[in-house]
Amino acid sequence: MNTTGTIDAIGAVISSDPLVEQFTDSLWLSDGLAQNTIESYRRDISQLDAWLITAKRPTLAQISAPDLQAFLAHRIEALKSSPRSTARLTSAMKRFYQFLVRERLITQDPSTRLESPKLTRGLPKSLSEADVESLLNAPDLNTALGIRDKAMLETLYATGLRVTELVTLKIAQVSLDMNVVRVIGKGNKERLVPMGEVAADWIKRYLAEARADILRTQKTSDLFVTQRGACMTRQMFWHTIKQQAIRAGIHKAISPHTLRHAFATHLINHGADLRVVQLLLGHADITTTQIYTHVARERLKLLHSQHHPRG
Repeated sequence: MNTTGTIDAIGAVISSDPLVEQFTDSLWLSDGLAQNTIESYRRDISQLDAWLITAKRPTLAQISAPDLQAFLAHRIEALKSSPRSTARLTSAMKRFYQFLVRERLITQDPSTRLESPKLTRGLPKSLSEADVESLLNAPDLNTALGIRDKAMLETLYATGLRVTELVTLKIAQVSLDMNVVRVIGKGNKERLVPMGEVAADWIKRYLAEARADILRTQKTSDLFVTQRGACMTRQMFWHTIKQQAIRAGIHKAISPHTLRHAFATHLINHGADLRVVQLLLGHADITTTQIYTHVARERLKLLHSQHHPRG
């Protein structure tokens, strides 16, 4: 029998069906996925469960292939779900039912014939090197928070870390002698990322001049801290980078991920090997990194049209 769910921190219904909890536990224990990824899977399957209840359909364990197709049709027609959202839901349902079959909780997989919509892969939004320079110079260095923001921006651009990797850095993960950062990335995989002298120098200045002033009497092992005595959240840093972009006079859409894209794009533009960029970004699959070859190709076309006599 279907049951009602609870509401999570962003207002989404979370299913109370025990199968969903078993599934997400497996994602953590067996696959080692990041907490944000696990919560995304939980919400996707909970959306399916909530629709089954509302539409008076069978339970998650009793569902048939036509039920799944009807759910996706509802998402597309009634809720105008985008192809990307539909593809994510389809992937989540396939993984969920593969888990149920593997654990012998059901005998047949109703998601076998589900097909994901074809997605056109757009070029990632990036910043020019001049834009990045303006952004890095935006923080007010007369304040402790400004020095912190400067150190964070320099570190992000120097390393290409994911925002979660950046804001959760511990002091022990940064070697200021070797100028490298030890990162715990997706799937709990560890990688060493060089950060260069400029970022290392700004971290040194932040540690010497700003961190203690921000913390006051509070103690924490987090590298980049707030006045609450803990690490900065992803949302707080997103807001910070938006504010610094305004100070820098950058009027295009920008996020921490934009600076990660800039890191990879500028490396490729300056001749870095794709495999090296893959390792630095922590991509498990080279195909994820290959998008940056398209970015570089577009830049080459632009340079050709601007500078070639017959461009």
